[in-house]
Amino acid sequence: MALRLYNTLTRKKEEFEPLDSKEVKMYACGPTVYDYPHIGNYRAYVFEDLLRRYLEYKGYKVKMVMNITDVDDKTIAASGGNKAELKKLTTEFENDFRKGLNTLKVKPADEYPRASETVVEMVALIERLIDKGAAYQTDDGSVYFSIEKYAEYGKLVHLKPEEMKAGERVSDDDYEKEGARDFALWKSWKEEDGEIYWETPLGKGRPGWHIECSAMSMKYLGEQLDLHCGGVDNIFPHHENEIAQSEAATGKPFVKYWVHCEHLILEGEKMSKSLGNIKLLEDLIGDGYSPEAIRLALLSTHYRSKLDLTEAKLKEAEGNILKITDFIHSMERVKEEGRIVGAISDVKANSMNDEFSEALDDDLNVSKALSALYRTMRKANTLKDDDDIGKDQAGEFLRELEHMDEVLGILPPKEGKIGEEIYNKINEREKARSEKDWALSDKIRDELYEMGYILEDSPDGTIPKRR
Repeated sequence: MALRLYNTLTRKKEEFEPLDSKEVKMYACGPTVYDYPHIGNYRAYVFEDLLRRYLEYKGYKVKMVMNITDVDDKTIAASGGNKAELKKLTTEFENDFRKGLNTLKVKPADEYPRASETVVEMVALIERLIDKGAAYQTDDGSVYFSIEKYAEYGKLVHLKPEEMKAGERVSDDDYEKEGARDFALWKSWKEEDGEIYWETPLGKGRPGWHIECSAMSMKYLGEQLDLHCGGVDNIFPHHENEIAQSEAATGKPFVKYWVHCEHLILEGEKMSKSLGNIKLLEDLIGDGYSPEAIRLALLSTHYRSKLDLTEAKLKEAEGNILKITDFIHSMERVKEEGRIVGAISDVKANSMNDEFSEALDDDLNVSKALSALYRTMRKANTLKDDDDIGKDQAGEFLRELEHMDEVLGILPPKEGKIGEEIYNKINEREKARSEKDWALSDKIRDELYEMGYILEDSPDGTIPKRR
């Protein structure tokens, strides 16, 4: 099957065919760095990583760009218009964001352009729009995009002409669909902007939020993109305005596929400062959840459905990570012991891969893909328990699991070999158990626990596992 994705622009699933068969140009809306990112923000970034990884898994070369919005209404308000404070705050929040991406195994983008470093390109794009008659300058020096000059304005959110207020202006970066008006491309300097401004041919001022992404994407990916991703909250006005200004400037379709991720809610409620339920990534790690479990929990609900991140869902994800880890250990023991091949013919490792790919080809149906993974693991473990799997087949299962993890990114880091000291203690405990010295046996178990190991007594002997 070919990959099919739901395109917000057309409101249907479409077969993915990039403009260039050799390379996919992908742009993702990055953070506005005016505060620390919360776990809801990371849902979109993990989804975008899944999409990017799966495209690469299917053999595409992906060039990905994710912007850093360090100049807009929010960042200026947070800095109080102080240039030094703006740089300090946005750098701190960007570093925290990048650290979180690394923790959640999100592959780095090829470029992370900052808005503050792309102003020259923004001014050039605005001048281009003025020359084409799609933008106009007001008496105070600000520049607005004229939505009536772009006949297709509203096509992403299916706005009707009577719902638009052409000729009326809105200077705020963010506003509701009901406020569809001419929007600011360049904002002339105002006292509340303080030291945050640029001296340009357009006058003294700063860019509006929407022009920033068009300029940054065009700088690194060209005038036409294959994929543009973001959260559903970006659809209007941000992405609608990106389409209008980009296509009005170039006369070309801007993006072929628009793919959006739904919101994350927490225990049935929207996260908000007023409710006091904002959760950061570090909060969840502090609660004892592993980065792999958090990533799995963020992935496990389809990206177009709201994700209710509950304690139960996190615990389930942690349990599934432990099951996968146990499966890896189990197959590794089969490899080491070199068991003779038995009735392996009814289960093949590559069947896991086939079902996995078929599920993800259907608009990234990761829930179905994970079900195929868990089902095949259970079959393989049953064969192992029945002594019907050989070392070559075990190795094949492990290779396929690692291959799929190139997409999922949920496997725990590989552990080093367990030292001789640990096995010596296990042998001491086995001797104590054979002599029915239960006190010594329990004492050794407790010592190993303090050293970071729990013991699993199985028909194959006692197996140490890192806790």
